[in-house]
Amino acid sequence: MNYEHLITVEAGKRSGKPCIRGMRITVHDVLEYLASGMTAAEILTDFSELTREDIKACLSFAADRERKLFTAAALRPEFTKSGAGRSNQTAS
Repeated sequence: MNYEHLITVEAGKRSGKPCIRGMRITVHDVLEYLASGMTAAEILTDFSELTREDIKACLSFAADRERKLFTAAALRPEFTKSGAGRSNQTAS
């Protein structure tokens, strides 16, 4: 899903956290509601300004961020299987 038009980041709003369509509702807020057991329908009832597309955008944003973190970690030798437990320090 292309969420770039739905997820916005503004330095002066919610400390620069990713928000939904410029509102003060963050991606994290929506993910926390879902993780706590709220359904999309319950979230939409409590936050009438949100849409189903907004909720899907939050999930897509989180999935992309997770993929990017995993990719970045895979490129760092200290996080690969062969580099596990290695220290940047040398023995004296």
